[in-house]
Amino acid sequence: MDTVFRDARVIDGSGGPSYRADVALADGRIAAVHRETTGGPRPSAPRTVDAAGLALAPGFIDMHAHSDLALLRDPEHTAKAAQGVTLEVLGQDGLSYAPVDDRTLAAVRAQIAGWNGGGPDDDALPFTWRTVGEYLDRLDHGFDGEGIAVNAAYLVPQGTVRMLAVGWDDRPATDAELDRMRQLVAAGLEQGAVGLSSGLTYTPGMYASDAELTELCRVVARYDGYYCPHHRSYGAGALAAYEEMIALTREAGCALHLAHATMNFGVNEGRAPELLTLLDEALDAGADLTLDTYPYTPGCTTLVAMLPSWASEGGPAATLARLADDTTAAAVRHALEVEGSDGCHGVPIDWDTIEISGVTDPALGGWVGATVARTAAARGEDPWDAARHLLRADRLGPTILQHVGHEENVRQIMRHRVHTGGSDGILQGAKPHPRAYGTFPQYLGRYARELGVLSLEECVAHLTSRPAARLRLPDRGLVRAGYRADLVLFDPETVAAGATFDAPRTPPTGIPHVLIDGRFVIEDGRRTTALAGRAVRRTPSRP
Repeated sequence: MDTVFRDARVIDGSGGPSYRADVALADGRIAAVHRETTGGPRPSAPRTVDAAGLALAPGFIDMHAHSDLALLRDPEHTAKAAQGVTLEVLGQDGLSYAPVDDRTLAAVRAQIAGWNGGGPDDDALPFTWRTVGEYLDRLDHGFDGEGIAVNAAYLVPQGTVRMLAVGWDDRPATDAELDRMRQLVAAGLEQGAVGLSSGLTYTPGMYASDAELTELCRVVARYDGYYCPHHRSYGAGALAAYEEMIALTREAGCALHLAHATMNFGVNEGRAPELLTLLDEALDAGADLTLDTYPYTPGCTTLVAMLPSWASEGGPAATLARLADDTTAAAVRHALEVEGSDGCHGVPIDWDTIEISGVTDPALGGWVGATVARTAAARGEDPWDAARHLLRADRLGPTILQHVGHEENVRQIMRHRVHTGGSDGILQGAKPHPRAYGTFPQYLGRYARELGVLSLEECVAHLTSRPAARLRLPDRGLVRAGYRADLVLFDPETVAAGATFDAPRTPPTGIPHVLIDGRFVIEDGRRTTALAGRAVRRTPSRP
């Protein structure tokens, strides 16, 4: 034995009642769980930690993370480690950094610099990989060859795949292009990815038809992975968009995980029961279906994502050229403010709900923390003119908070039987969404302890065993002998998110210890030097 946690309240991830036990670790795994009824001598080890008053649970799994570069750039990565997160799922929303070639790498770096940094002028990180397997190898070794802060799994990003095979054009793929996309997805799965993601309100992934997506999902199904779409609308067409994803994955025979499954905007207030009925009907009909949410009402994305998709056809340079042309910019404005662009989920944009959370150019920092409407008024400008100016000045880099959610929808969806937790945490910007630093203690403290939306045991199951089952990881997500020693110890009475909208990088309270592979990454509330994380490759079932 290496370490024993004595007299812990074990919340084992199953959803069942907690119990008092000693938990012993050896060689990176749980060696024994000794309850009072077990009998025999209690386990002993060179190191014994008094866990009386603390809950011991499996490490939390962030099913929707945007740490694709942060894990390589920031060895401490306390944003997630301090929350008790021991595994993040990367490659989200159809856009990430593998598979790529030189041309697409430059384009995707420009497009999602607001999510991850790493823009074309950012030389802090060498992009030495091109394939999914090479990216996962890089995660194994980290920036300096020692590993990463937490474990990471990866989804093949469908938008990046379409960039490689088709480019930025809004048109159907040819048969040859579709074949190449199938090959790219298969290669990524063979190299260790756990599934496929899409961002169907982001270009160029949104240009894919249902038939094209279905063909890619057939590949995913053959490798026993899952499809994780950011679907085509979370606003005016939300229920139809959910139905679309359920139907195409049923046709493909593919497991489905709905990303940040919210019901936002005024048109969806009070409509969570309609979504839950739709999900229950699909599950009762045999669908392999899960979802994730974050425990907050506002969303977070990039400002350019609000534009109509036609304004982004051809890539970032083409978008900037359209914004520079007064006639075209006027058409963009009409789509945003009158029609309700597809980028804004079919709802006319309300500039009072759009808060700038980050910019890539420090000289533009004065925009951060205020809504576009407020800043425009201070500048004596129309909101669209102010937004257009900022997009051009920051070369499409601004990130935003979009204040369009509904608390009762959030609570009802998180109670669902296939719900899991995902932060959707963007770590960039001067004032990021607090979900990046607070999602998991927010679930435990506010929604379980304070509001009673979930019991503590149920809540832990949502954050541990359910996501592990979706990822098909047989030795994670439960406190069981033989399972990996990815663990979190927290105080059920004090655990809480410190992060707020005003102070979004404030660390949580009540989480003294976090372990990955039996090594302390958080000890007595402080980050250690351990880099215990690695890429988690799921060996797929071969077709």
